[in-house]
Amino acid sequence: MVKEDFSVLASDIPWESENVWSTMIFYMFNLHIPLGYGGLSIVAYTLHQPVLDLQTQALSLLLFQVLELSAALFLLSRTIKPEYDLVNFFKTIKSPAERNWLLASALGFAVLTSLVFLASLVADRLFGAKAANNPLVREILLSSDISATAIVLVNCIIAPLLEEAVYRGFLLTSLASTMSWRNAVVISSAIFSVAHFSIDNFLQLFIIGCVLGSSYCWSGNLISSIAIHSLYNASILMIIFLS
Repeated sequence: MVKEDFSVLASDIPWESENVWSTMIFYMFNLHIPLGYGGLSIVAYTLHQPVLDLQTQALSLLLFQVLELSAALFLLSRTIKPEYDLVNFFKTIKSPAERNWLLASALGFAVLTSLVFLASLVADRLFGAKAANNPLVREILLSSDISATAIVLVNCIIAPLLEEAVYRGFLLTSLASTMSWRNAVVISSAIFSVAHFSIDNFLQLFIIGCVLGSSYCWSGNLISSIAIHSLYNASILMIIFLS
């Protein structure tokens, strides 16, 4: 019982449990894949440019991320039970005063960076060292102030809001109402990792999902996982920029 008290997520959730997976499938195939991964192709086709310049790529990514965030929130608000308010539900869940989101964010970020660093060391030992920087992202960051601002907004604000609302606020909350919070964290983190379509980064993304999910379970406040997510993405952008 003491261990289960780690999570403050309630068993009564704002969505019908039988609709959770159908909602996730709709989001994944009608919003996430078309907007998140097909957006640049749409822009290139519309502008009749087989290769987009860096600033157009950055602004297009920002546009389609905002569209995906707006559409995802609309989807969740349309499928929520009438007696619930989406904004108030995401804001906070009743939890002990000592479980404030700021403490959860600080602890979560420290644990996350440590685990990712250790996982990187193990991966380097097993598979050989890989370059830590992303050449395309670095090019965009250095190409212009507009491009850099767009990439920072996407990675440090829009993406954390979108992914935490969907994978923690909706999916993890829904799963935790029907199973232990540990299993819910593992399953939601695996789906979060798969949704990035990156085999090389699967383990790292899974670890990130587990830390973010655990932080949300402990604090009951989505702000904590959003803050950790944003800080982590900002640190990665800084590393890429300085590399």
